Amino acid sequence: MTTMSETITIASRYNGPPGSGNGGYSAGILAVSTDFTSPVVQLRAPPPLDTALDLVSVDGGFEARLGDQLVMAVEPSAPLPEPPIAPDPSVAIKGRDHFVSAEDHAFPSCFVCGPHRAEGDGLRIFTGPLSGFDGVGDIWTPDESLADADGIVLPEIIWSALDCPGAFAVGFSEAPMVLAQITAEIYDRPRAGEALTVIGWEKYHDGRKHGAGTAIYRADGQCLAQSNQLWIELKPKTA
Repeated sequence: MTTMSETITIASRYNGPPGSGNGGYSAGILAVSTDFTSPVVQLRAPPPLDTALDLVSVDGGFEARLGDQLVMAVEPSAPLPEPPIAPDPSVAIKGRDHFVSAEDHAFPSCFVCGPHRAEGDGLRIFTGPLSGFDGVGDIWTPDESLADADGIVLPEIIWSALDCPGAFAVGFSEAPMVLAQITAEIYDRPRAGEALTVIGWEKYHDGRKHGAGTAIYRADGQCLAQSNQLWIELKPKTA
């Protein structure tokens, strides 16, 4: 194992649960430091905010560590299967009408799906059930602050947008969950201000483990990115 000189830091803007990084954003920051086509990221501990994590080279991949603590690990993965055909944007936008209320949201300040985040600050992707599609969806228009100097949305932001729709597809509204693993592929990056369809669907359910898929599309149905996810349902708190 060889320690690299590089570090990654998750700024406080990109939180998920209070005090820790959004899983998709955190995984994306790690993944974009590699040249893997289909990176799979395992999240082993809550990613800390505003804290430098050391990147460590391991067999076939990299780890993000805080001292001796393993926070995340990334390695190459097999290509993902074809995603579903995108619902029409006129259908997808109605998903937010069925999104969980702010009062019932487990993490209402989440960078991706938090209703307490202001326009231009959080992504405000509010995926709810859709008519004619076995999953959830919404329309997302990326803010200019999420793009590079050429106006193209940053890859770690695309990873972020792929994250939370998977949780709501597998029942996050009823039982809080955390992202344990995500594999993502980005085929093309949109421009800021472009209206995009974001969907999530359930793949399997095994006890507290939930498998999900998510994808992002242009209005014409072109798939820009997709992910495969593993969510772990949190154990109920005991008195």
